[in-house]
Order: sequence, then C-alpha cells, then structure tokens
Amino acid sequence: MNLATEVIPAVRDSIDARRRATAADLDTAGVDVTDATAGDEHGCPIGVRIYRGVTSRAPAVLFCHSGAFVLGNLDTDHRQCVEIARRAHATVVSVDYRLAPEHPHPAGFDDALAVLKWVVAESDALDVDPSRIAVAGSSAGGAIAALLAQLSAIGEAPPVVFQLLHQPVLDDRPTPSKAEFVSTPGFDGPATRQMWAHLAAGEAIPAGAVPARCDDLTGLADALITCSELDPLRDEAVDYALRLMWAGVGTELHVFPGTCHGFDSLLPEWDVSQALFAMQGDALRGALHAES
Repeated sequence: MNLATEVIPAVRDSIDARRRATAADLDTAGVDVTDATAGDEHGCPIGVRIYRGVTSRAPAVLFCHSGAFVLGNLDTDHRQCVEIARRAHATVVSVDYRLAPEHPHPAGFDDALAVLKWVVAESDALDVDPSRIAVAGSSAGGAIAALLAQLSAIGEAPPVVFQLLHQPVLDDRPTPSKAEFVSTPGFDGPATRQMWAHLAAGEAIPAGAVPARCDDLTGLADALITCSELDPLRDEAVDYALRLMWAGVGTELHVFPGTCHGFDSLLPEWDVSQALFAMQGDALRGALHAES
C-alpha cells in the first residue's frame, strides 16, 4: 500500500466510495443506527455513529476505525460495529476522528478521548451504563483504543473495563514481521513507516503516541487481541499481548493463520471472518455482562 502524501487524497476517495456503498447495502436488522455529533471541551464537533444492539441501559463500546491514521471515516468499519452491537448486546459509539497528515498526533487521539468523556457525561441521554464501557479499535484505531486503556488505568481517562484490539498498530520500531511482509495485500511493511511519519507530521514520533512504549502496563483493562499471520503488524500484537500477561492483565491472544491484514473487511462472510466476529462478541459479552 502506497501512503505517500501526494496519493493520500486519491486513496481516500477510492476507499471511502467503496465503504460508503458497502455500508449502504448492509442489513442492520436488530441494530438501530444513528449518526450524531459529540463535542470536545472546547465545543468542537466530532462526528459519531451510534449502534444500539439493545434498548435499555446498555453497556457501551467506544470504537475507533482502521486506516493507518490517514484514511477512513464512519463507514470504514460499519460492518464490524454492527456485528459488535448485535453480538455483544451493547451500544457501539464509533468515532470519526481527525486524520493525519493534516491533523497529526494528538488530534485523532484527542477526539477519541473527548468522545469517551462525552459518552460518560451523556450516559443518561444515550441510555448506556457508564460503569460498563469498553474501548475497541482496528489497525490504527487499535492504537487509539490501547492508548485510551492506558490513560484509563492511571486515572486520566474515564474507567474502561475491557479493550478489544484487532490487528492493532502498537509499535513504531522494527520487527521481523515488518521486515518480512513488504508486499502483502491489505497492508505492508513500508506502509507502516509512512503511517508513523504522517502521524508525527515528519517530526520525531512522540512516545505518547506509541502504545508499546508505555513501560508499565500494570492495571490495564483485560484484553482480547486478534491479528493475522501474514501481517507486518503481527509481531507487535503478539509482543503487546505477552507484556499485558506479564503485567497481570487478563489477556486473550489469537493469531488467525493464513490471513492478511483486513481480511474481515475484505471477506466479511468468510468463515474465518465470522469466527472473528463471534470471538469478539463473546469476549465483550463476557466482560460487559459479567453479572447478567
């Protein structure tokens, strides 16, 4: 995948058009879908899409979409959000966070944090339970979700009870899988370097933007981490899962063999994608409905 600055607008247009068409055709039976606007502490509007899988005082899942920090919108992981709402019996709030390189770190993260605070502040109006909130994300969105979980653990973000990280971006440093998978479909090693450069606007990458650079993972919310075998991001997902376990965090890790980055978006009806959706739903139901 070429993420050079000059091609990003064309890549965005192409992907956005495909995902918009896919979202429009998706059967959302059993899930009420509403677009809305949240606000940050300065009153700046942030687009959100709300998926209600149950009707009364539901647990909430804050979802951050994929897109290498430079691509994507509320249509990007629409299917995944519908699946989570339906299978986890939860209300999913998907965030249309700002994208690099126009808006480098921490803009996108700040948007997600603002929406997390908004969900808690507006829990009565949203009819969600603020004591049962999970964070979730795919690819670059997984990085944002992981950072939210880290801030929550030290009391600088609202409490979260679970983190769901799929094929997550977690580390800007070299790994064997980044060196090996230089031409894989969906995503490749060279694109990971471009992605981080865009996030930092060409400057040094701030440690606070990189989940794996957090030295102490003690006290984080329990996690499900899922990733693909043929993915440059594979090794950082495995490493982060191990570090969570070593820190005493309840963690489930699953590497899907023979798959590439984004397989669940490319082939959502595939048995392996359906197994992923079921695994995610089971994990969230267990965490969010523990006393049910």
